[in-house]
Amino acid sequence: MTKERIEEIIVVEGKDDTKRLKEVFEVDTIETRGSAIDETILEQIEHAQETRGVIVFTDPDFSGEKIRKTIMEVIPDAQHAFLSRRMATPQKRGASLGVEHASDEAIVEALRKVVTPAASNDDPKIARQMLLDYGLIAGAQARERRERLGEELKIGYTNAKQLEKRLAMFRITEAQLREAMKKVEETA
Repeated sequence: MTKERIEEIIVVEGKDDTKRLKEVFEVDTIETRGSAIDETILEQIEHAQETRGVIVFTDPDFSGEKIRKTIMEVIPDAQHAFLSRRMATPQKRGASLGVEHASDEAIVEALRKVVTPAASNDDPKIARQMLLDYGLIAGAQARERRERLGEELKIGYTNAKQLEKRLAMFRITEAQLREAMKKVEETA
């Protein structure tokens, strides 16, 4: 069986991620080798964006978010694929979250639902009060609700502080938020 080819170069954290993606797709990757991305790697990613485009596909943890942020500062139009924390959980206790632990289905879904952040200042702004009303910023289940919302919208996990920024970055409208929250509340 021939694997589907992905045109863009996928930016991952390490060789285990590359190995895992190559099991599912015919793909080229750039490995950041951790969250302290050096200038050489950033230059490779910039060149890849200019020639083929890049998809940032990092682990749903602090290091993965740090890598995304670093890349977005240099390449704001890079595309992003996200896995939920649940989808990236290892079978073996004690191992960290990672792309390398995701199922074939989760990887395919994440790469089919790639998103590109908005670069303009006329992004839809969702009122903080709306986020409070949905229990996304404060409350006993706020973290769990944000995690499920991030999964539903394919914007990754955020803490309360990052949520507003991420919603604006991916141009999520109030209508899209309402629709996603209906689904989040149905699964609660």
